[in-house]
Amino acid sequence: MSLRGKAAIVGIGETPHKRDWPGRTMYGLCAEVAAQAIKDAGLKREDIDGLITFGSNVYPSTMAEYTGIRPIHFASQVGLMGSTSGVALTVAAGMVAAGVANYILFVAGGARDKDNPEASDRPSQVAGAMSEFITPFGPAAGANTNYGMMYSRHMYQYGSKPEQFAKFAVNQRFNAAKNPLAAMRDPITVDDVLNSRYVNEPLHLLECVMPVAGAIAFIVTTPERARTLRQPPVYLLGTGIAQGVEQSWLTPDFCTTPTAISAPRALEMAGYGIKDMQFAEFYDCYTILVGACLEDAGVCPKGEIGNWIDATDTTYKGSFPVNTDGGQLSAGQLNGTGASGCQQLVESVRQLRGEAGECQVAKHDLCIANFNGGSPSNECTVVLGTAAAL
Repeated sequence: MSLRGKAAIVGIGETPHKRDWPGRTMYGLCAEVAAQAIKDAGLKREDIDGLITFGSNVYPSTMAEYTGIRPIHFASQVGLMGSTSGVALTVAAGMVAAGVANYILFVAGGARDKDNPEASDRPSQVAGAMSEFITPFGPAAGANTNYGMMYSRHMYQYGSKPEQFAKFAVNQRFNAAKNPLAAMRDPITVDDVLNSRYVNEPLHLLECVMPVAGAIAFIVTTPERARTLRQPPVYLLGTGIAQGVEQSWLTPDFCTTPTAISAPRALEMAGYGIKDMQFAEFYDCYTILVGACLEDAGVCPKGEIGNWIDATDTTYKGSFPVNTDGGQLSAGQLNGTGASGCQQLVESVRQLRGEAGECQVAKHDLCIANFNGGSPSNECTVVLGTAAAL
């Protein structure tokens, strides 16, 4: 079954991204963006009859009670790390297309308080295969080692250079300067990136995400209902979900991500090619990942991303804008399992509506958005468009 044009995003919400937000909780931030999305769509709280929460420790029942929503027709969790929001959109689209629910809200977020580390919403680590058998012998904790190895392998295998990957961070900071919700807005140069300290060589500090507090929400419904609401609908045209291996440092081809599977599927369902896309919102926890995934989506041949970024202006003013709100590298990566990556989806909707303010791209009827998680093992790509793209 194709989901092309069978569901639309009709409301969005997003808080500012803040490195430290004392006195706020995950549930409070999520309730705030849920209210924003409902108002944005021109709906009432009582209209929401479906709810999807993020991660494995945020239950729909708890979120529904906190926000006063009654998801009487559908409720679920989606916990696929950085690909959660794309997968949640796919699930919600399938549910409204099948008539299971009318309006499904997805909400995700996290709180951070440097003076109260216990306020972090991330689940604690428990003993298991990772802590017992992988962490002591494989990469260091977190994803830095995995992506550092991918970065090194890409340079060795294809001849790409650090100054080329640094341009992704520079261009995205240029975009963030015009985004009032971004956590980091001061301009940076390639030299700034290359002179920042190593986090895991060859990854520099300014090539890595910074966790922030904040929340994201969106509402999905049928095209018929969408056309009666306040905002112009943004249609799901294509979607693809793919899985890599759990431990990406063990994969035979370290530089290829599951985007090589998910992006062609999404484009085929949409009935478009990658060259038809007017801009891209790609998961960017590290510069190497956004580069590798753009290659795997087909914007350039595999191994050519260095030459491509040298020749391409990826700012919101450029020929192929990428991560127009600054992406996670500059807007900040939302805290909480599954919250990261959600901003790519909301920014896609904002751009397609023509509501991105100073960051607005010139052409905005078609975009491709990519969501990645698990270094990278969980993967989703979607193609979104306006009515003109149907």
